[in-house]
Amino acid sequence: MKPLKLPPCSLRIKEGPGEKAIYDPLRKKYVTLTPEEWVRQHFVNYLVQYLDYPPGLIGIEVGFRLHSMLRRADILVHDRTGEPVMIVECKAPEVKITQEVFDQVINYNFNYGVRYLVVTNGITHFAGKIDTAAHSFDLLDHIPDYETITRTEP
Repeated sequence: MKPLKLPPCSLRIKEGPGEKAIYDPLRKKYVTLTPEEWVRQHFVNYLVQYLDYPPGLIGIEVGFRLHSMLRRADILVHDRTGEPVMIVECKAPEVKITQEVFDQVINYNFNYGVRYLVVTNGITHFAGKIDTAAHSFDLLDHIPDYETITRTEP
């Protein structure tokens, strides 16, 4: 798999007949190792190990309905009361982060109403904060830590 611009991490990979699988410690099972899953596992490790996100408050491939179609949020982070506070959309490293990718995560947010959105392909990462009162979306210069995304706004 392609090296990513994320801190190195120890991942458990096994080979089976015709495919490789990677262990997802949050789902507690092996899943097919795709380029997108490679990015997702590295990014979750980054959130947990470097930005103090509690593993028990992170959902992976969380299903929901959008316009009667079943969709899945790659990573959905909750605060300690169980409310969603951040959506992360992961793409394979070779997928460019375009307006279409941002539109996808923004559409997902119609279901959740979170304040933080992140898009990553493992090489390029974008994070933004939604200010519903000002009707604005501001790009951030870094991925926020857990304390920041769960801080209550005055």
